[in-house]
Amino acid sequence: MMVLGSIASKRCISTLSCLCQRIKQTENEIVHMFQLSGPIDEMRNFPVSKKFARKDTSARKLDERFIRILKIFKWGPDAEKALEVLKMRVDHRLVHQVLNIDVEINVKIQFFKWAGRRRNFEHNSTTYMALIRCLDETRMIGVMWKSIQDMVRSTCVMGPSVLSEIVNILGKAKMVNKALSIFYQIKSRKCKPTANTYNSMILMLMQEGYYEKIHELYNEMCNEGNCFPDTVTYSALISAFGKLGRDISAIRLFDEMKENGLQPTAKIYTTLVSIYFKLGEVEKALGLVQEMKGKGCALTVYTYTELIKGLGRAGRVEDAYGLFMNMLKEGCKPDIVLINNLINVLGRAGRLEDALKLFNKMEALQCKPNVVTYNTVIKSLFESKAPASEASAWFEKMKANGVLPSPFTYSILIDGFCKTNRVEKAHLLLEEMEEKGFPPCPAAYCSLINGYGKAKRYEAANELFLELKEYCGCSSARVYAVMIKHFGKCGRLSDAVDLFNEMKKLRCKPDVYTYNALMSGMVRAGMIDDAYSLLRRMEEDGCVPDINSHNIILNGLAKSGGPKRAMEIFTKMQHSEIKPDAVSYNTILGCLSRAGMFEEAARLMKDMNAKGFEYDQITYSSILEAVGKVDEDRNPTL
Repeated sequence: MMVLGSIASKRCISTLSCLCQRIKQTENEIVHMFQLSGPIDEMRNFPVSKKFARKDTSARKLDERFIRILKIFKWGPDAEKALEVLKMRVDHRLVHQVLNIDVEINVKIQFFKWAGRRRNFEHNSTTYMALIRCLDETRMIGVMWKSIQDMVRSTCVMGPSVLSEIVNILGKAKMVNKALSIFYQIKSRKCKPTANTYNSMILMLMQEGYYEKIHELYNEMCNEGNCFPDTVTYSALISAFGKLGRDISAIRLFDEMKENGLQPTAKIYTTLVSIYFKLGEVEKALGLVQEMKGKGCALTVYTYTELIKGLGRAGRVEDAYGLFMNMLKEGCKPDIVLINNLINVLGRAGRLEDALKLFNKMEALQCKPNVVTYNTVIKSLFESKAPASEASAWFEKMKANGVLPSPFTYSILIDGFCKTNRVEKAHLLLEEMEEKGFPPCPAAYCSLINGYGKAKRYEAANELFLELKEYCGCSSARVYAVMIKHFGKCGRLSDAVDLFNEMKKLRCKPDVYTYNALMSGMVRAGMIDDAYSLLRRMEEDGCVPDINSHNIILNGLAKSGGPKRAMEIFTKMQHSEIKPDAVSYNTILGCLSRAGMFEEAARLMKDMNAKGFEYDQITYSSILEAVGKVDEDRNPTL
């Protein structure tokens, strides 16, 4: 038993501290204690990391006894002695092999540092990159960044492909500014970037949303003299300009690309189609699709999605639906995003029946409805004035089918129930939303606050408003606008003004709806001059008034300021960018009618008719009646 115990202790050499400190062991003993029975069996016990499987052949050339030492003793004196005994030369090939085997990352780091201190050895870009890849794989970001800096500071030569890989690795780690720093350091000292290098930078910037920097990099690329943009470059640039809203620049780049003899990809065509639809250039968008087909560039599901969205926004719903049917005939399989967009287009156009038929076809089209699909259907039900019970039934159906509602689902339901005067039901849904653990949703609160306000339950609205502020610290400008509007309606103008001032203190910038809400409250309280001053202050604060802003002031002046001041504002509107609408004309007509200025009203009616606006029937009747009486007084004999 004692003998067996002694043998067992010798076999556990790596776990006993007293035996780890072998004092007089020879170099041969260190190596032969790991003597292999057969090289094939031993390699099975020490698999190479999957990431480096392609280098398996070179890894097999590394002496398996040395691998075993690294696995058990890690890096240290034993491993160093093994290198000497096994006569393994420390060169770039050996460093690659050690970094590619499946041992702990700390072993690789220590070995890498040790190799760098050897007298006749210096790391090059390939050994540095081998270590950097290992560090990237194990997500040791801090050590990886230091290794990249060490490589850049070293004397090793770096090519464009190495620079591209570094950019990709740093981009993946969300280290965009560091990638930019390294790019310019290497560019200025070590190598000239190629188009591929610039593309790596541009794609990284694109992915992380640095759109402005992309154009700057493109200009640098063009100034290189021997580095020309390719399809990848143009694709990223056009997409970036589209996201920045610089649509004309995107179109110019598209034309420049074709002038340079490059064929746009389906992705580039799709981006341009989207831009033309956004600009309201429907025929140009459709013309681009024809060009795409003529060039033999097949339409993708993404192209069809943009076409359906664009045609839907342009009111060409039948064309959008027809395009979808043609797409199916041509064998292009729709995805869930396309289906959701088409359901939305049909629902907004009031074609609820077609939207529901499409929903029922989804299984056959191998598209499983998701939360967006159900949200779109529920929203369409409310917009088409379907009974609220149908929306509730779809909500239950959604949950029964295992699709979890999102905060937006609850917001749609709360808003829909508020608009159908079912405020209590909406409030129960808000409570359910909180029970589910969703964070407070300003949109849902806004709908409910507005619902209580319309029902003249102002205290309940204010309680919800204060609750939202308690949860979120402050509210959105739209929620403030709704609360200000209802305070103005119920005669609590001082509270409305306090909220408006509170917004500014909290750096919540008032928008046009907020200004309009406060101006409307001032007009209700007869404070016309204050409302007019607020309109001017609004413009000074950089908030552009809309037609409603002017109509609020116009209505106040028409009711209490007399026709002269009202006509001054109206005339000013006629000569500004914001032209009078039907509400503006009817407001002035009513004002002129009440003042007995019937001839002026008649002239204004002709102008209104020429512009295609409809008369307010009550105002129209009163003016005609008054004009008839005037004519009778002037011609008593008739």
